[in-house]
Amino acid sequence: MLHRRHVVLGALCACCLPPRRARASFTLREIAPGIHVRRGVDEEASPGNADAIANAGFIIGRDSVLVFDPGGSLADGAALRTMVRERTALPLRHVVLNHVHPDHIFGAGAFLEDAPAFIGHARLAPALAARGAYYQQRLEEVLGPGAAGPVVMPTQEIAAAGEIDLGGRVLRFTAHGSAHTDNDLSLLDTATGTLIASDLVFVGRVPALDGSVTGWLSELEALKGNGAARVVPGHGPEQVAWPAGAADLTRYLGALVQETRQAIRDNIGIDAAVEQVAAGERGRWALFEDYHGRNVTQAYKELEWE
Repeated sequence: MLHRRHVVLGALCACCLPPRRARASFTLREIAPGIHVRRGVDEEASPGNADAIANAGFIIGRDSVLVFDPGGSLADGAALRTMVRERTALPLRHVVLNHVHPDHIFGAGAFLEDAPAFIGHARLAPALAARGAYYQQRLEEVLGPGAAGPVVMPTQEIAAAGEIDLGGRVLRFTAHGSAHTDNDLSLLDTATGTLIASDLVFVGRVPALDGSVTGWLSELEALKGNGAARVVPGHGPEQVAWPAGAADLTRYLGALVQETRQAIRDNIGIDAAVEQVAAGERGRWALFEDYHGRNVTQAYKELEWE
C-alpha cells in the first residue's frame, strides 16, 4: 500500500518514489551531435537529489540553445543551466515544459534570467493553474522552503504542431491527445532523427498513468511512424532505439487495457482488479509495486464506461 506521501508526490508527480537502487551519477552525455542529456535517478524527491529524478537536457543549434524537461527543482534547473553554459555561450532562447509533472517543470525558474520562450502544450497552462501551487507546496515540504522554485507558465503554446529553427536545426513539435497526461508535448530533432518524448516513453521504470491508457497507446503508435532513429525517454537510459525502445511500454499498456477490460466483463471489482490485472508484468519493471496498482485503478475508471 502507498503511504500518503507517496500518493501526494508520487501519484501526482508520477515519478517520486523511495530509493530501490544505487544512485546514478549526475552526468551529461551527448547522445547525438548537439543533443545533451542528463539522466535522472530512480529515487524519491529528496534534499540529496534536488528532485533530479527525470531525464533533462538541451539541444545546441547554430544560433541558439533549447532546453527540454528543465529539471525538478530550482537547484536542478540551475545545475542544468551551468551545464549549458559550460558547453556554449549561445543565447538560450527556448525552454520546453514537456508536461505538468513537478519533476519536469520546476527547474524552469533557473532559466528566467535568460528570458526565453517557455513552450508548452495548449492544455499545460490550465493544468498548471489547477495543480501548480499544490505541487509547489508539497515539493517544498520535501526539499525545503523556496527550493521548488516558481511555477513558470508557458509563454508559447503548441495546440497541434509547430516548428522552431535553432539555426540550421529544425525541431518539430507535436501536442498530443490525452496519454501519460492530457498535456504531453514531444519534439523531433530533424537533423539527427532524435525524438524527445519525455514521459510518453518510460524504459525500465514502470510507467505512471495520469491521462488515458487507450490514448497513450494511440499516441505511441502515431509516434512510431515519425522516422526517428532514437528516443530520449522521460525516465530510463539517456537514449534507446526507436521505435524498438517502446516495445516494453506498449506491451505493458496493452496488458493493462486487455486485462482490465476482462476484469470488468467478469464483474471483478476495482480492488480485486488491482491485484490481478497485468500481474505478469511484475518483476519486469523497477518500482512496479509502488505504481502499478494506481495504474490499474486509473485504467479501470476509464474503461468501465466504454
